[in-house]
Amino acid sequence: MKSIYQYLSLLTLALFLSACGSPEAEKAPEKEAVHEESDVVTLTPEQHKLAEITLGEIELKELSGTTKVNGMLDLPPQSLVSISTPLEGIVKSTSMLQGMRVKKGELVAVMQNPEFIQMQQDYLDYKSQLQFLKQELDRQEELAKENVNSRKALQKARSEYQSVSARLLGQRSKLSLININFAALEKGTILKTFNLYAPMAGYVTQVNTNIGAFASTTDELFKIADTEHLHAELTVFEKDVPKLKIGQKVRFTLANEEKERMATVHLIGREISKERTVQVHCHLDQEDTQLLPGMYLKAYVESGASKVEALPDAAIVEFEGKKYVFIEQSASKLAYRYRMMEVKTDVAENGYTQVSFAEKVSKPKVVVKGAYDLLSKVKNEEEEGEEH
Repeated sequence: MKSIYQYLSLLTLALFLSACGSPEAEKAPEKEAVHEESDVVTLTPEQHKLAEITLGEIELKELSGTTKVNGMLDLPPQSLVSISTPLEGIVKSTSMLQGMRVKKGELVAVMQNPEFIQMQQDYLDYKSQLQFLKQELDRQEELAKENVNSRKALQKARSEYQSVSARLLGQRSKLSLININFAALEKGTILKTFNLYAPMAGYVTQVNTNIGAFASTTDELFKIADTEHLHAELTVFEKDVPKLKIGQKVRFTLANEEKERMATVHLIGREISKERTVQVHCHLDQEDTQLLPGMYLKAYVESGASKVEALPDAAIVEFEGKKYVFIEQSASKLAYRYRMMEVKTDVAENGYTQVSFAEKVSKPKVVVKGAYDLLSKVKNEEEEGEEH
């Protein structure tokens, strides 16, 4: 009986284990599909035709390096004049207005000052005294030859003559600054007013007085600018100064214009300002009297031209802060494959940009038209990959 019970117990245990069975191994979770970023873009023939892909090759182009700077139109000192009065007085009349064109020697203001009348009187007085003293000196010299007068009398006559002669000369110099007509004055014509004239031709840029105003010798009454000889004054940062040389060409545009003008580097400043900049003086290749001093400009200083490997600007795209081009990897009736490659860019001019590849490639066929369509496909594929 004992053996039968043992047998039944074993049989019952076997049936229980068979019914329950061993727990099935849990299935391992499926791995999520990982989207790997690819630098290869594949197009179907239809997509390729729609994108109008055009291929080209790297070309050797003669490009000039440029330095971008800002500046303004200015005048050399000899083309800008300030008019003040050599003798203080009151402005009796003036017809000057800002923007007026004046000729050299044209009357700009009439001044009056009682002291001017006294200066003319003193001149005539000195001239009269000098005539008398000259006669006296001649008489003393004749007497001295005959030993009639004393030597002291001759010296006194000569001293008085020289003293008045010096006063007359000084007074004449003062009056010449006021543009006096000495021929009329010596005939007895004493003027009540004196005139101020334009020392050069140009445009009146400042009028700082009016009729009846008092003017001292330090006041700037008018300012005249000869705008026929404007120059471009460029402000160049210290780091760019070594790139500059006298004779280099400068392309610039004014703030209110789109057309480019040309200038030539004439002088390079020898002092660095507190802002770490240097002033560069350029002569305009074609002068324009309609331009005004003070106009702001943007300029490109051209360095020497050299032949470099370049591509059309349309072939280069920017993605995540870097520059890329697409090169053909394969082409068939079923698909077109293009690889996205990073490039370094440098000089850009006339629609072409100097490039160098980050990786070594041999005579690649580059997408020169349709690069932006390929870049859009790259972006779309990345966005789809992130969503999955």
